[in-house]
Amino acid sequence: MRSVGATLTAALVVVALVAGGCTGGRSAGAEDGPVVTRSPAKGVDVIDVPTPDSAALGVSRRLFDRSEVVVLSSPDPEVQQLAERAARRLGVPMLLPGPAVPAEIERLGARTVLGIGTAPDVAGLQEVEPTRAAVDAAVDDLPRADVEPRDVVVLTRAPGPNRAAVTTARTAGATVLRAPDADPRSAPDVVAALRDRPKAAVIGLGRPFRHGLGYQVMAVRRNLEQPGGGLLAFPGRHVVALYGHPGTPSLGLLGEQGVGATVKRAERVADRYRAQTKAKIVPALEIIATVASASKGKDGDYSAEADVKDLLPLVRAAEKAGQYVVIDLQPGRTDFLTQAKRYRSLLLRPHVGLALDPEWRLKKGQKHLRQIGSVKAAEVNRVSAWLSRLTREQRLPQKLFVLHQFSTSMIKDRAKVVTTHPELATVIHVDGQGTPAAKKGTWATIRRGAPDGVHWGWKNFHDEDEPMLTARQTWNVRPRPDLVTYQ
Repeated sequence: MRSVGATLTAALVVVALVAGGCTGGRSAGAEDGPVVTRSPAKGVDVIDVPTPDSAALGVSRRLFDRSEVVVLSSPDPEVQQLAERAARRLGVPMLLPGPAVPAEIERLGARTVLGIGTAPDVAGLQEVEPTRAAVDAAVDDLPRADVEPRDVVVLTRAPGPNRAAVTTARTAGATVLRAPDADPRSAPDVVAALRDRPKAAVIGLGRPFRHGLGYQVMAVRRNLEQPGGGLLAFPGRHVVALYGHPGTPSLGLLGEQGVGATVKRAERVADRYRAQTKAKIVPALEIIATVASASKGKDGDYSAEADVKDLLPLVRAAEKAGQYVVIDLQPGRTDFLTQAKRYRSLLLRPHVGLALDPEWRLKKGQKHLRQIGSVKAAEVNRVSAWLSRLTREQRLPQKLFVLHQFSTSMIKDRAKVVTTHPELATVIHVDGQGTPAAKKGTWATIRRGAPDGVHWGWKNFHDEDEPMLTARQTWNVRPRPDLVTYQ
């Protein structure tokens, strides 16, 4: 039986989002054996399509330059199993019926199309009864291509729905791995493969991978870890923080002692939660960097902005102790993005995230404590877009992005808040105060109708809660908070 290596050219034509190049090559001694040309693949690509047939086409276009044989299967799952068997034995693409299939078959230069359980009008069609015996007989009459490993990793959420695409990737020599969350950082086997193969091209199969796969792959390969370990802020970790402004006891526990004592106190509070679980507990400090003010101040914004140099001692001490820091903004009549940019130098640190406190975001004519402030989703999204870009461009670990809320009016059109930036772990921090029953009622209300992809935070008030929940009671809140702060 002769090889179809001379007539089947498997090529990597990855559309690189990060970097790429294409050069052709011809194997030595081509007159004595198959001619195979390959394009060197670099970077990251996403096949951003919604259906299995278009996914299979996408893989074929990227990984095969030419194939004289193509397997065409009906969408029926049982028939696809037979088609997969045929394609893998032959080392050829497997496609599903669709409007673009004839053009792809023509591009591949296919002379034979094994139509298993389907009979579309395509050139070279050889209809095959969808039985194992008939498929094996058809395969035995055709030449086979040797499948050599390629330095390509294809990621899929679930192989089943994309059987044709996954099969085509494997017959092209690619390694196919499952990333159920469409995020390589959350799949240990994917993390190991990407680190073992630092130059392998990466292809995300399907639309769920379109949000920042390049950053995610970079984070894996550069091991952009969180304080305390891990590539992601959540899940698998819980953050416990002291809240307040340095040197101002009235604003929270963080300001009741000096720098060294604050870091030690954060560690002691975290220990209460370590006693509840074997999960990773990360101590943290949420520092109010811009404090809501009763007077408008020189700049007229009713917000007193702390100098970066005044916050640095606490930020550095937290970093040394392996603790996380969240910079909290109470902007008054200015906007959140303007204030966030003021603290860019702090946000360039791997252990520093950002919090927005809409209670203190005033409209023209409003004053603090007379009205509850609010922010529109569009303003939140401008901040998250800026912070995610900063994180990505500076090659920083994923950052916490915290949105404080105790009233439904505080974040206007909240459903429009963007939560898909892979550089950010977005947390809605429910910071109502009062009796346990009242707080749990607020918790339920704020959680209702929240955008997908958010994590949850709970705040305990030492002086205002009646009484304040213990660490065990807080740990038993459901769903379990990812972030707990103490004011």
